[in-house]
Amino acid sequence: CREINRLRQERRAYIFAVDQPTGLDGDSGEADRDCVIADFTVTIAATKRGLIADNATNFVGRLEVVPLSDLPLETADETVTCTASLHGLLPHRPFDAHKNQFGRVGIVAGSRGFAGAATMCTWGALRGGAGLVEVFVPENIYEIVAAAAPFESMVKPVKSYRDLVEEKIDVWGIGPGLGKDNATEIIELIQRTENPMVVDADALNIISANVSILKNCRGPRLLTPHPGEMKRLAGAQRISRAELARKFTSEFPVTLLLKGSRTVVAEGGKRISYNTTGNPGMATGGMGDVLTGVCAALLAQNLSPFDAARVGAWACGRAAELALFNNSESEQSLLPRNVLTNLGRAFREL
Repeated sequence: CREINRLRQERRAYIFAVDQPTGLDGDSGEADRDCVIADFTVTIAATKRGLIADNATNFVGRLEVVPLSDLPLETADETVTCTASLHGLLPHRPFDAHKNQFGRVGIVAGSRGFAGAATMCTWGALRGGAGLVEVFVPENIYEIVAAAAPFESMVKPVKSYRDLVEEKIDVWGIGPGLGKDNATEIIELIQRTENPMVVDADALNIISANVSILKNCRGPRLLTPHPGEMKRLAGAQRISRAELARKFTSEFPVTLLLKGSRTVVAEGGKRISYNTTGNPGMATGGMGDVLTGVCAALLAQNLSPFDAARVGAWACGRAAELALFNNSESEQSLLPRNVLTNLGRAFREL
């Protein structure tokens, strides 16, 4: 084990583990002092609980499950997202399809100094398959965003976020780069809108001042916090990420996508789902903005919030992998635009 780890460190060798890394407890995720540090772990049929433990992540690396369809397995409280589990959620489009069948997405994002967040979120919605994408931004950055946004989107200036309730939008994505200057209006929009909404970034920070508003929203809400935003929403708790997600979704009627190296998706009454794709290169600004747009687009294509979160996290992570191994990017050079470029390849694998 020490020799394998030395080769990984000194020769930059990629280490593959079959079943589980040597030295890792498959039940608890506890690691021996000289446990093999794997870059990829391939497990057969089902995932041992220890492989998805929070403290095992750096020893397991990228996790892949090889399904055995003929092997009967007991139903567990947790599941791992892989291509087999997502198969069929994005069916072939009918040949006579038209844009209105794939939803009108409204992006509420951006503020002075954060116009790029609105643009990246918009790209995510377009690349995620939305039929139409409208971008609502403050008047003071309208010209900047209108010049930088994709030609395929429609950019509209906003005087008051309260007015957006009347817009004919099928699914909303709200929060990236939004700022907190109009918190009261944003809270009203989140509560009053009847259609599904992906809530991210500053919209989450606004909610954290009064999380109880999530109990009174008129439509489905998919929350996509990173660990810092989750801490503001739920407070500091010494429990696992899965336990935290389960506890939060039992208290609030929302779907939760808790971002991280092993993204967790939770919803009341459903099994906790762990994402398996992605790499450390995704730890850079803008990745979450892209994910918000992609999830909104998937909701607009009639996926449930739970499935939209699972597919969105998997596809963005897989696109990041393809950028590294097919496009010669590195963990240091990877950018959100590289994820956008490779989303098509990722979706084709489903």
